[in-house]
Amino acid sequence: MRSCLRSGVSLLAALLLGAGGASALEVRVLVASAPQLTVRVPPSPASVTGLPGAVSAGALPSVTLPTQAWTVGVTGTGAAAQLTLNGQATGSGTLYLPPGAGRTVEIAGRTYRGGVHLRAEKGAVQGVNVVDIEDYLRGVVPAEMPASWPAAALQAQAVIARTYVAARVNPAAPYDTCATQSCQVYAGTQAEKPATDAAIAATRAQVVAFGSKAASTYFSSDSGGFTASSAEVWGTEVPYLTARPDPFSAGGPRARWRLEVPLPQVQAVAAQYGVKVGTLSSVTVTRLSASGRPAEILLVGASGASRLGGAKAGGFIRSLGASGTRVTLAGLNPLVIEGSGAGHGVGLSQYGALGLARAGYDHLHVLGFYYPGTVLGTLSAPAAQLPASLVPALSPALSPALASPVLASGPALPVPDPLTVPLARAGTRVE
Repeated sequence: MRSCLRSGVSLLAALLLGAGGASALEVRVLVASAPQLTVRVPPSPASVTGLPGAVSAGALPSVTLPTQAWTVGVTGTGAAAQLTLNGQATGSGTLYLPPGAGRTVEIAGRTYRGGVHLRAEKGAVQGVNVVDIEDYLRGVVPAEMPASWPAAALQAQAVIARTYVAARVNPAAPYDTCATQSCQVYAGTQAEKPATDAAIAATRAQVVAFGSKAASTYFSSDSGGFTASSAEVWGTEVPYLTARPDPFSAGGPRARWRLEVPLPQVQAVAAQYGVKVGTLSSVTVTRLSASGRPAEILLVGASGASRLGGAKAGGFIRSLGASGTRVTLAGLNPLVIEGSGAGHGVGLSQYGALGLARAGYDHLHVLGFYYPGTVLGTLSAPAAQLPASLVPALSPALSPALASPVLASGPALPVPDPLTVPLARAGTRVE
């Protein structure tokens, strides 16, 4: 029993240490991190390149592993940290199973296309899915936008998702992006839908570009009728992320909302933002941004007054539980927050994209409206794909250094005229 287990671990380690052919453009997504991870690999022929005394590259044997689970752990600390497979040391702090044609891999209970890079990091095992960018999008677009929405909206979401991750490819980092809302949601194969697959295929390699680089394609659920500028939300001015009226978002489920916050909660949130004025007696907006969002909030208490400005004003509103920051404030106990929209409001509004699509605009007009001054770019892969750091030194395989994706700029994106939107359509509730 022990002999069979040892052979199985050695064989998996050899496969993980080997290098394989890269696909068109691969991205690395951190999908799990824990003291132990379970990895399952379905049956798939693979070349063994890491076994002791392996034959020459021209005559590598091929084996097929049965579907089974391996528990990947970590032992040691710092530079001495190494991964374990089913409790047995591998002698390396990083293991790699390359993507293969049609390959899927289950990491911590979720199935992904492509391969997996496992690495020891601060006492934990990081599972990084290495996947073709188009396959990656198949697990992103339906996780970020309902697959039942019109094709133009789905295609716009596909383009900005592709642009977002292309801009984050960083050969010097251990991974390019994460799988949560902190980056963009990536749910693997279980999220895939025919409609979103079609939208991804229809826009293959398309990205939003500005100045020969991938644009910062921020998006939120609903602009509340007026997009926010990057400067007012994050303090950084970006030419194409400006504040402007957005009639296309009218009618979303969060177009109008109301929230009542008890005074003790307001007091606690204020303290989190460094406000030390004693018991609050009033909370008022004293200055608005160009998009109508609070740019300064005055908090008056028994022992003084304090102001929250810029990004802190919006952060304070969100910390109170508001779904968006285009709001008015009234009262105190409770503090009544009435608002419109959901999310930060910068860049594309998803409900606005839905409104544009229902008004008959294609995805290029959607992108042109929310990222004015940008152009349509085409993404292509460099010859080199996987960074050498993905392969431990003991592996006989060679991998070229990862280069950034190549972007070719194209025509300017068209901008729809909001005045052409029928009023009835603009005010219709959309789901």
